[in-house]
Amino acid sequence: MPDTTTVTGTDGPAAACHSLVTRVRGPLDPARMDRHLAEGAVHRAGLAGLRLWHCAVPAGHADALSRGRVRAEALRPVAPGRLPLRAVVVSYADGVADLVLVAVRSVVPYAALHGLAELLLDGPQAAWPGEAWSEEAWSEKEAAPEGGAPEVSVSGTAAVPDGPPGVEWGLGVPGRAGTTGCVRFTLPRAAGTDDRLLVGAVALVLSRYGHRGTVSVGRLGDGDRRSAHRGVVEEERATAVHLTAFGAPPVPTRETPVVGVVTGRRATGGARYLPCLAPVFPLTLHVWPGADDGTVVGECHFDEGTVAPAVAERFCAHIAHAATRFATMSLAEPLAGVELMTPGEARDVLRLGGAGIPVPPGPAGRIESLFEDVARRRPDATALVADGREVSYGALDAWAGRLAAGLRALGAAPGTRVGVCLERGAALVPSLLAVLKAGCAYVPMDVRHPPERLRRTAEDAGLTAVIASAGAFPPVDGVTTVSPEELSAAGGAAGAPPEPGAADADAAAYVVYTSGSTGRPKGAVVPHRAVGALVRATAPGLGLCPDDVWTLFHSSAFDFSVWEIWGCLLTGGTLVVVPYWVTRDPEEFRALLAARQVTVVSQTPSAFAPLVRADARSAGRLALRLVVLGGEPLSTAALAPWFARRSPGRCRVVNMFGITETTVHVTARTVTPRDAAEGSRSVGRALPGWSVSVRDPSGRLLPPGPAGEVWVGGAGLADGYLRRPDLTAERFAVDPLTGERVYRSGDLGRLRPDGQLDHLGRLDEQVQLRGHRVEPEEIRAVLLADPAVHEAAVVVRGGGPGAPESGRIDAYGVLDASADPGRVLAGAGRFLPGHMVPATLTALASIPLTANGKVDVARLPAPPRPAADDGSSPADGGSSPADDVTGTVLRVWSRLLGTEVRPDDNFFELGGNSLLVVRALEEMREARLPSASVRQFYRNSTPARFVRLITGPEKGG
Repeated sequence: MPDTTTVTGTDGPAAACHSLVTRVRGPLDPARMDRHLAEGAVHRAGLAGLRLWHCAVPAGHADALSRGRVRAEALRPVAPGRLPLRAVVVSYADGVADLVLVAVRSVVPYAALHGLAELLLDGPQAAWPGEAWSEEAWSEKEAAPEGGAPEVSVSGTAAVPDGPPGVEWGLGVPGRAGTTGCVRFTLPRAAGTDDRLLVGAVALVLSRYGHRGTVSVGRLGDGDRRSAHRGVVEEERATAVHLTAFGAPPVPTRETPVVGVVTGRRATGGARYLPCLAPVFPLTLHVWPGADDGTVVGECHFDEGTVAPAVAERFCAHIAHAATRFATMSLAEPLAGVELMTPGEARDVLRLGGAGIPVPPGPAGRIESLFEDVARRRPDATALVADGREVSYGALDAWAGRLAAGLRALGAAPGTRVGVCLERGAALVPSLLAVLKAGCAYVPMDVRHPPERLRRTAEDAGLTAVIASAGAFPPVDGVTTVSPEELSAAGGAAGAPPEPGAADADAAAYVVYTSGSTGRPKGAVVPHRAVGALVRATAPGLGLCPDDVWTLFHSSAFDFSVWEIWGCLLTGGTLVVVPYWVTRDPEEFRALLAARQVTVVSQTPSAFAPLVRADARSAGRLALRLVVLGGEPLSTAALAPWFARRSPGRCRVVNMFGITETTVHVTARTVTPRDAAEGSRSVGRALPGWSVSVRDPSGRLLPPGPAGEVWVGGAGLADGYLRRPDLTAERFAVDPLTGERVYRSGDLGRLRPDGQLDHLGRLDEQVQLRGHRVEPEEIRAVLLADPAVHEAAVVVRGGGPGAPESGRIDAYGVLDASADPGRVLAGAGRFLPGHMVPATLTALASIPLTANGKVDVARLPAPPRPAADDGSSPADGGSSPADDVTGTVLRVWSRLLGTEVRPDDNFFELGGNSLLVVRALEEMREARLPSASVRQFYRNSTPARFVRLITGPEKGG
């Protein structure tokens, strides 16, 4: 393994200097060395102003104090504006002394530095290799002092880069900036005779780390006048070359490399040479001939604020490994076959991501069987709170049993799929449980989805029965709609609930439909065993127990509900079903949390942000002990107000990364106030039984640091996509390293040396909008299905971490001259759920494209605002109270929507959404306007109607 040390260094002038430390031979005679310097200055003008400094250390030369002092002298750069050289004699209490020479590398090359040491130690008779510098040359240098970033120069053509580059995969700690780390490594003998070996190895490693076919590698000599790289004279400046393959000719570039090679030499006579006192490049590789066996010794110097020591160590190991392979492979062998990792290292990286860690032991089996076990142990404990009633575990089990008997009586056979399309109320959970008890798989659908989408889901899933309230589900050929009440009556007449028969934990438990890039939603088929494994994997670490009170906040068509329902009921907790309109109003939701003494709540970050603000306005206490965040990327900085009010010791906040296809959750990380302050993007380590790894576009395993696609393996994998074998084969692959199934998530992430995963977004065009997975291509496909739309583009704007309410979808299209954009959007709303219907549709003569044939988003115009019905303008704040209220409402709405709002403009037609509704109500409340509920806002969504609502004698709806 490479040796790793850490020393404190500086940047700027230090990167431009080198140093030589030579042991003084024989007894120290300072006067004699001064005479040698004076005699040398007679013949070499550059020495005229040099002074020999003396420093005495009251300790022996082997003492730590002495070693530290001489190292400090060797690392201290020449001060700007002074001579380009400093000479110091460090003497020790035991009579030993060292000569330390520090110089500007581009003015005083290594040969001159070595010659000066010989002059001072042995006198003018010592050989002097060539001319030293001249005072004129140094004066010219002072006019353009070297900075920390190297100049880029090839064949005498200089280009100054914009600044030092970052290292995306470095994982440095900002607080360690200014501390220089050093990793030592060795290279094969061939590297000493062919510099292409090292440069090619660096290029290969860089290309794998950054997924780039062409990379820039920096080169810097040791300061001698002529430092050749394939015939290119570099004039003592750093050079950067493009390399596209091993052995390819260098191509000049203005890009500042993140990795550079500094060629040096082995100092003779026990002297110690440093080619640079601080990294010239973010990772600076200094190489020189090693022992007589021909090997090459290397040191990698780096700033720990940019690169973590563990990442630098592994990076150097990969360079050494690649160089060794290059030394033995033929030129005919493809670079694609060169692996950076040994098989042992690959196993270590996979284990770091959780591979091989089993699911914790515990009861396993089908979901309904696990629930029945809890019901037998705790029949009188409250299982469900909904619609003003409390249902015990025993009563819930019996209720679901009657519904299951009713399903069987209606002909629902084991192994088939049954739709469930119900409001969040008392009947929802027993209906889902009944489908499982009947040996079937449930297909949850949101009652608020448009009829055409519900119809398509039922057809794609092959449903023959859907549990829904009367009139809530559209008619579909071959599909029977039955209400929970009708099922219960049929089940009571049928007698005992059915046995699931031969069905087992490998059978499908549910099918959740998610947005699809082809314009067709896809159903992920999840087996019973995955849900049981999720509960066993999370219960110990999160302390899930029968004393917990959970909320069911999310739609059953959103996989977060799987975690809320079964995470609670399979651990004996109480599940409080949150009505739809309460989920939209953070004030009402917080009141419910307090009234029901809820201890566990699950939220998307978008939904949690309004709750944090509502909590800050309340003086009451909450019983919350656990907040689980998931469903979309988390901006940890947004949690600072929560931590300022709620101690993390009393209420734990856990960020969980997950995917529908891997059973809700994959990783977990407890978020701390420090995470909020630092803006951490970590989503934690894989759950026990799950695994994560990061792969390059070719599927190669990447080490900690570089970003790539997140592959997920383990107990939570879905069986695939319903009736989509091609897509299943594409996304659910067999890992060539392990032979096990994995899910290629399409998420961008990177693994850290401690096994934590950073989530960095998406590789494709899929986005998360207010907690929902959105495929712009699905929206585009729906728009293009309208005969009046010939071309279409869909852009998702805003809505990033920290500002989810700003997210909106804008559409653009080439339409028939007579087409009404409003009619087109209304038609799209028949197939798309509300959160996917574009806020605007702008008609264009053509869709602007980039040179690569993609939509040029920068050239898309801003969407036009809808015209007001009566052409009225904003109120000017007249004298009446109503006028004052109108003016305030218009100002608040205009600021939030980013456009001028008039009295008859519709909030939602201007791009408003549920989160902006909450923000508008909050700001109007802060402006001391009369309060209104979220439901009232939705029913009065123009300023004129809203003002009448809050100023009228009675608040209507």
